[in-house]
Amino acid sequence: MFCDSCGAQIQAGQSFCQRCGKAIVGGTAPGSGRVARHAQMLGILWIAYSALLVIISLFMLVFFQHFLPAIIRAEPPSGGPPPEVVLRFIGPMMHFIGVFLLAKAVAGIAAGIGLLQRAGWSRMLAIVVACVSLLSVPFGTAIGVYTLWVLLSPNAEAEFRGQG
Repeated sequence: MFCDSCGAQIQAGQSFCQRCGKAIVGGTAPGSGRVARHAQMLGILWIAYSALLVIISLFMLVFFQHFLPAIIRAEPPSGGPPPEVVLRFIGPMMHFIGVFLLAKAVAGIAAGIGLLQRAGWSRMLAIVVACVSLLSVPFGTAIGVYTLWVLLSPNAEAEFRGQG
């Protein structure tokens, strides 16, 4: 059993948590602890956030591949580099960013579905995607911190797998 406040493991017959001091009323059954309570919310958040990333990355791939060249060639910047130089730099860079975001979105959707199903592999995938998302201010940072807080807490792996 685990403390429903801090997630520490509780021995049978304890009346107080040794870590946080909270009074124990019957403990917490596996699957109803802190990680279990947050795993479903994490799964939903990862799917929603990643769906938004899919839309953004597809827009980037289409816009910078098809529409930006037409716009730059129609109105070349005055006093700047020629349109071909601009397109040679911006095009590949935006294509790389779009593909990277799409890959991150696919991994996030997979992690979200796995978290909802409590698949063993999904915890590690969610942690990796959370670390990558920390740089995506503000939403990626928020969901990344929340994921790391839930899935890297003490006893989180045992509780996520339903052991204990």
